[in-house]
Amino acid sequence: MIDSSIIKLCIEGDRKAQEKLYSYYAGRMKSVCLRYVKSKEAAEDVFQDGFVKVFLNLKKYNGEGSFDGWVRRIIVNTAIDTYKKNLRLDEKSSYDDLREQEVFAKDSFESMHESDLLQILENLPDILRVIFNMYAIEGYSHKEIAEILNITESASKSQLYRSRKIIQQILFNYNSKV
Repeated sequence: MIDSSIIKLCIEGDRKAQEKLYSYYAGRMKSVCLRYVKSKEAAEDVFQDGFVKVFLNLKKYNGEGSFDGWVRRIIVNTAIDTYKKNLRLDEKSSYDDLREQEVFAKDSFESMHESDLLQILENLPDILRVIFNMYAIEGYSHKEIAEILNITESASKSQLYRSRKIIQQILFNYNSKV
């Protein structure tokens, strides 16, 4: 757990405290990034960019709410910003864009590992993956998603519906292999 003394030392520029803070969040926040991008390398880049923002804004953390939540919000916002920067106007999200799943069969559905679930999300078209993560995992409302991504609320809802249908189909196919 990171306490306020570590945060204070980081603000003062203490390298060891900064390394401790970085190391503490690296694993968990890289996992968050992996849900928004398609590769470990891209997740690493998003995490690095996000953590630079954490360090630059440490003075703004006022102690209200959990520090973990504050860091997570910065990382998620960085992932969303990265998505928006990479968005091509002519890109179309459709089920046809979905790469064929190559999830290895397990003894049962319950034995599915986190890496299998990440692979499912990784293979969703970008807009579907981002909206699914924002709504189902991060807890954004459709109104918030619409404002952040500059789309309509109904577009957010329909894309979430599409992502859920694709995930259901993948899980059905996965379950029939076991």
